[in-house]
Amino acid sequence: MATQSLKWALLSGALALGLSSSVSAGGASAEMLANTCAGCHGTKGASVGPATPIIGRMERETFKETMKAFQEDEMYGTIMNRIAKGYTEEEIEKMADYFFRQDYVPAQQSFDKKLARKGEKLHRKYCEKCHEDGGRPVEGEDVEYALLAGQWTPYLRYAMEDFQNHRREMPKKMKKKIKRLLRKEGEKGLEALFAYYASQQ
Repeated sequence: MATQSLKWALLSGALALGLSSSVSAGGASAEMLANTCAGCHGTKGASVGPATPIIGRMERETFKETMKAFQEDEMYGTIMNRIAKGYTEEEIEKMADYFFRQDYVPAQQSFDKKLARKGEKLHRKYCEKCHEDGGRPVEGEDVEYALLAGQWTPYLRYAMEDFQNHRREMPKKMKKKIKRLLRKEGEKGLEALFAYYASQQ
């Protein structure tokens, strides 16, 4: 199953690169460029998951910095490093603007209600300062932070594993908070947070 998913992701990535290259000479529109992401991230960034993040309503600067990090191999990815290299700076600007203007569509997924209640308390204690309102997009603003509310749980798990295994750089503030959380709550604390974010539908 995982192999089949990887094959689909690689095929989608190759298609994305092909479409980007074929239309760039004619000046692709933001929507055309964004459509090359739909194979993995869903139409208008509304991912059907479970391991691919929702990027609709993603902050412009976060999108641009993430793509740049993939291009320069500063961020770990299965295929995104290769895909990102297929876009110019201008194209990434267009896509960043396009996805920021889309609605954020939370993932419809199951979660443990009891664990989610605990996760809400942990979010308020450790995460609320940077991830306001449960990690939802801030209406009318373009600020740098990851979308957490309603994000796919498998994706959040993989992202956290990347942070913990130094495949992604963890911001200093986040590192301190996660260290404190793990010391007090262990891995169950992270699972409680994931359940809380899954509950934000």
